[in-house]
Amino acid sequence: MMKMKKLAILASAFALSATLSANALAKDTIALVVSTLNNPFFVSMKEGAQQEANKLGYNLVVLDSQNNPAKELANVQDLMVQAPKLLLINPTDSDAVGNAIKMANQAKIPVITLDRVASKGDVVSHIASDNRVGGKMAGDFIAKKVGADAKVIQLEGIAGTSAARERGEGFKQSLDQNKFKLLASQPADFDRTKGLNVMQNLLTAHPDVQAVFAQNDEMALGALRALQTAGKTDVVVVGFDGTADGVKAVEGGKLAATVAQRPDQIGVIGVETADKVLKGEKVSATIPVDLKLVTQ
Repeated sequence: MMKMKKLAILASAFALSATLSANALAKDTIALVVSTLNNPFFVSMKEGAQQEANKLGYNLVVLDSQNNPAKELANVQDLMVQAPKLLLINPTDSDAVGNAIKMANQAKIPVITLDRVASKGDVVSHIASDNRVGGKMAGDFIAKKVGADAKVIQLEGIAGTSAARERGEGFKQSLDQNKFKLLASQPADFDRTKGLNVMQNLLTAHPDVQAVFAQNDEMALGALRALQTAGKTDVVVVGFDGTADGVKAVEGGKLAATVAQRPDQIGVIGVETADKVLKGEKVSATIPVDLKLVTQ
């Protein structure tokens, strides 16, 4: 009888030990809410974050907001039930994201923004390239290729995003400095198909265009297709982001240049920073990610 009791105690102790070991191995969860996964730039950002989460031993939950602020808010509401240790968010809209961030603030979940800033709510750190510098780099490259007084069209990103606003501001600095003639500046929402359609319409009104600055590579590739269809092979097209498709088009001599952001590094640094925050370390309010002008 005593022997049976000893065996039962040993079995119970073993089970408890196994439970404690399993708990010790349980990974903390970090959430990543992305504006859209229908864009190679943000897919690359997600992959960088996933790679670093795996390396540091975190469980990464990724949700796609599909470029819809209402979907973004719903995503964050769903996450509050799961209670992640930290929220990484790439806003669909700098103003609209405020409600989602405030929700995380109330739940005492630290927030880090990626690529696009948030106008409201408390954010521990913002990780992004300097979009203004990038916009000016693009304009200055056009000035070198085409010269001052160049006739230029700009394709803008999604209105309300900090990336679109800041890239436009940087480009305007170069525009004013180099005295470009801005024929038109219209949104194409960071989308390749919209870039194609908007560029086709603008070409009808402005067949004398000499250069195009598109605020991301997807729109640049759409604009390129419109120009090729119209038989215009001498127009300088510059993109932004440095996506795989964008860089490939530059290497093939189709795009003149792209301002490379290294979105994978934004994801990697996002998770690295999250790790520091969760360990109680101090982090900078803004963490820049280097830009590079990619040309042939």
